[in-house]
Amino acid sequence: MSYLIVVLLVALSGLFSGLTLGLLSLDKTELERKMSLGNKLAKKVYSVRKRGNLLLCTLLLGNVAVNSTLAIFLGNIASGVVAGIVATGLIVVFGEIIPQATFARYALQVGAKTAWLVKIFIIILSPICYPISWILDKALGAEMTTVYSKSELMKIIEEHEGSNESDVDEDENRIIKGALSFSDKTAKEVMTPRTVVYALDAEAQVNDELLSEIVRKGFTRIPVYKERLDKVVGLLYAKDLIGLKNKVLVENICQKGVLEVNETILLDDLLNLFIKNKKHLALVRDDYDGLSGLVTLEDILEEIVRREIIDETDRVSDMQKLAKKGVKKHDN
Repeated sequence: MSYLIVVLLVALSGLFSGLTLGLLSLDKTELERKMSLGNKLAKKVYSVRKRGNLLLCTLLLGNVAVNSTLAIFLGNIASGVVAGIVATGLIVVFGEIIPQATFARYALQVGAKTAWLVKIFIIILSPICYPISWILDKALGAEMTTVYSKSELMKIIEEHEGSNESDVDEDENRIIKGALSFSDKTAKEVMTPRTVVYALDAEAQVNDELLSEIVRKGFTRIPVYKERLDKVVGLLYAKDLIGLKNKVLVENICQKGVLEVNETILLDDLLNLFIKNKKHLALVRDDYDGLSGLVTLEDILEEIVRREIIDETDRVSDMQKLAKKGVKKHDN
């Protein structure tokens, strides 16, 4: 009978030890997220995990009580030295190492299956544990929530994509993933390359032919250059051509002061730059001050929503693909 009790006590010691590590390693926010996706295991575990200090007190007090009782029973079976060695060995191997290694890997599964038992222990030990946990709650405050990395957030979104219980739809998933990843890209990756940039010579005259060409191209902001495309002097806004008389030089009606950025600038920094300067377009230059292309606020938004934004005047949806095909601007 004594040996049976020893086995039971060792099992309880392992259970308390494993649950202490396993359950307390589960983040409440993560459990709540899994519950929202319909995870039944998370729901069972959360019922005992939601009050962390009470759970901690219960499991630690239970473990201490079991280990002390185990030492007493072994002392009745064997001599003091032998009992001490055996008790230490049993507690370390079967009461600590094995259960903690197991529970650390299968915390959610084992925790869900033993949640009912933990509730019983909480009730039994509540006269002692409730006051202690209340003091800890007041002294230490709420538990620290987990701060997820960008890659972890991506995995969470992917979990939502594969769940029928998620209230995040496909478009929201796509936009969230785009918002998380767009800051890793540079202006060079999303710009309209130089080879397909539509620009006007500053010395060109506004006439019916030029107006027809601008309407056909469909651009609302057009770079204006002198001599060569690398020397951009301003932007021509299509709206400024309304009611304009012919034979006016483009240079005289373009707006000076074009925003310029290096091609290595990250998109989140570029977005802040657009907002700060109240601009929608920027010239992209390489390290040698040559014009690489141009980038717009629309290009950044496309990276966030992960869709091409095409209006009724767009003749080509992807200017980068057009550039790769070797299409050149007619006069650059």
